[in-house]
Amino acid sequence: MDDGQQRSLKATVAWESKDFRFYSAARLIGIMGAEAQSVGVAWQVYQLTHSALALGYTGLALFLPGIFFVLADRYDRRAIILVCNSVQAIATAILLFLTLRGIGSIWVVYGILFLIGTGRCFSGPAASSLVPTLVPREHFINAVTWGASIFQIANVSGPMLGGLLFTVGFAGRLNGAPLVYTFTLASLLIYIALFALIRPRGAAEKKAFTVKTVLAGLHYVMQTRLLLGSISLDLFAVLLGGAVSLMPIFAQDVLHEGPHGLGLLRAMPSVGALMVSLTMIVWPLKHRAGKIMLVCVGIFGAATVVFGLSKSVLLSCAMLLIIGATDMVSVVVRSSILQLATPPEMRGRVSSVNWLFLGASNEFGEYESGLTAHWWGAVRAVVIGGTASMMVTGLWSVFFPALRHADKLTADDLIEVERQFSSMEPVG
Repeated sequence: MDDGQQRSLKATVAWESKDFRFYSAARLIGIMGAEAQSVGVAWQVYQLTHSALALGYTGLALFLPGIFFVLADRYDRRAIILVCNSVQAIATAILLFLTLRGIGSIWVVYGILFLIGTGRCFSGPAASSLVPTLVPREHFINAVTWGASIFQIANVSGPMLGGLLFTVGFAGRLNGAPLVYTFTLASLLIYIALFALIRPRGAAEKKAFTVKTVLAGLHYVMQTRLLLGSISLDLFAVLLGGAVSLMPIFAQDVLHEGPHGLGLLRAMPSVGALMVSLTMIVWPLKHRAGKIMLVCVGIFGAATVVFGLSKSVLLSCAMLLIIGATDMVSVVVRSSILQLATPPEMRGRVSSVNWLFLGASNEFGEYESGLTAHWWGAVRAVVIGGTASMMVTGLWSVFFPALRHADKLTADDLIEVERQFSSMEPVG
């Protein structure tokens, strides 16, 4: 067997697990539906209000339930996922019904998004901490990279499909937003059916539900410099540099495109991320993972600035492509650090903290973007946010030297780096 065949076989080892195949198929269709729905909701809200702040409130409604995050390993993770996605399916069905009847108040939409956010904040940590129980430990990095690729495939196709469905329709009133929500509801039902087929290798450890247990994950993250540095870097960089919630404004008022343009803009970051993730499956990062992550987050901020200033659809798409590509490197490195530098008994709790931080950077970041756009205008808000994201990257490279010295994405190397810098005070 030649080197090319060996590399090809090594790149697909995670797919040998039947449970990982079910898991991946469920995530693909589920995320596609969620992303299509996000495009539909954003366009619907902007058409109803023409307000940047109203767009920001959609992110806030999804984020608020995450404040009350729980431990993913308190109960059976698979059961959590099934119940929570059933809640999201019910909420989507309500949104579809009310849209068909005519939404009288925008606050009804926020209430439904709050319910969807509640389901996500419980199921997110459970789904991420389930991966180590689906594949052998030696195949874990391959599974994480494939999982990131699947995530990006869904993020490419979901927004595009959402924008397309918004502009076409069938007989009667099943067009526009109702058609998008019908697709999302169907995808959630398929997601639930596929997850019901999964049989994890190990059961989650059950512990008493106490304040000490709830805070254990946060305490562990705060004491582990690699985890704290990587998670908080993503938190602040994306929180400040994210512009997803403002895409309807750029699509309609800056670039003068319709809902199909919104779908295109929303998909471009995932196109870039997919290209990088597929490359990393065959040629994974072997050295200088921490330094590469820091450089990529800096480029993420710079591309955000250029996107904010762009008046061209092509240039805007190119910058969003770069944003997604650089963010993908950060996702793979951060996910690997989180799982490999965390003991198995703490993974669920640490995943809960990570999910809360991700919610803060994404959903709450949408609110922050909407609020700053309401104050300063969409273009200025994005430019200032991208600049702040670059500044955060520079500061984190100084405050968290363990990130700079993270070399190989292996458990032994990451544990050794953490040991070397755990007793050091932040430089600054």
